[in-house]
Amino acid sequence: MKKLRRSFYDRETTLVAQDLLGKWLVHQTGGGERIGKIVEVEAYLGEHDLAAHSSKGVTERTKIMFGPPGHAYVYLIYGMHHCLNVVTEKEGNGAAVLLRAVEPVKNLTGKTNGPGLLCRAMEIDRRLNGHDLLSDEFFIAQPEASEKITIVKRPRIGVDYARHWAKRLLRFYLKGNPFVSRP
Repeated sequence: MKKLRRSFYDRETTLVAQDLLGKWLVHQTGGGERIGKIVEVEAYLGEHDLAAHSSKGVTERTKIMFGPPGHAYVYLIYGMHHCLNVVTEKEGNGAAVLLRAVEPVKNLTGKTNGPGLLCRAMEIDRRLNGHDLLSDEFFIAQPEASEKITIVKRPRIGVDYARHWAKRLLRFYLKGNPFVSRP
């Protein structure tokens, strides 16, 4: 497997989001190497996107989103579920891609079809917030064998508060994959 380069993340967010599908999320933990194939993502396009955390500007919580591309933005929702985002585009844009689901490849137990479940199975928590995804212990890679994929585009989940942004087709997933959180 070949680790993705910084230039992969330093592109328009919807392109990065779609190109992440089929890639492998890798986390080296005390329990060994955990690998999941990314099968579902959502794009968050920066300060103008009312569903993005960055729409409130730079805060202590969101400053990672405004940093350089290729870093992890990990946050806690509902006080109990971690979510992993990959920062995209040039520094200062506040754009990122939420990883919603992975298909287990190696050393994953439990459900992985939702952002909180994905993080639990991959042992991802806020300690990885701001982590450089070009490291050797936590990264995204191109698997050795590539496969033909069909991408489905749908509105993002749980962002009804974001007015017209709620209807934008910014959720992408692999058609027919049983590990997608919901069709």
